[in-house]
Amino acid sequence: MAQHLKTMSVLDRISGKFQNIILETHFFRGDETVLVRKEAIRDIMNFLKSDPELDFNILMDLTAVDYFWMFKKPRFEVVYHLYSLVKKHRIRVKIGVDDREPIVDSMVSIWPAADWYEREVWDMFGIQFAAHPNLKRILMYEEFVGHPLRKDYPVNKRQPLIGPKN
Repeated sequence: MAQHLKTMSVLDRISGKFQNIILETHFFRGDETVLVRKEAIRDIMNFLKSDPELDFNILMDLTAVDYFWMFKKPRFEVVYHLYSLVKKHRIRVKIGVDDREPIVDSMVSIWPAADWYEREVWDMFGIQFAAHPNLKRILMYEEFVGHPLRKDYPVNKRQPLIGPKN
């Protein structure tokens, strides 16, 4: 019960501060999640890291989800997993990203670890991160065409091959 109250206070603190930009919150099986407007992600993330009561000092993971076959709008979600070493709590922050303009703000200036995570999401899903210092492929080779974790990626597509350079 104490863990539930602690977790709810994290969501309450965020909701109280950002009530106009939070689309949804939920708490399920020990996981707390907040869905926020894409244009406010930098404000929320700065708050989560700098607020002494929350102190989310670690970006544990950053990934994306493609809802192409589910016909969900927006098509993508970018998902951030944050943790506080001092407070021992975690939160999942999600933002919706439209496939017509798949661009979100980079979090590298807040959490330097976002550098490689954002590059992976760009490489696999084609979601760009504005103001990223070095947004280039990290898993696929430079000549690879497309983004292989998109649900509409043609799995039988022939890719350009890389041979030895003479």
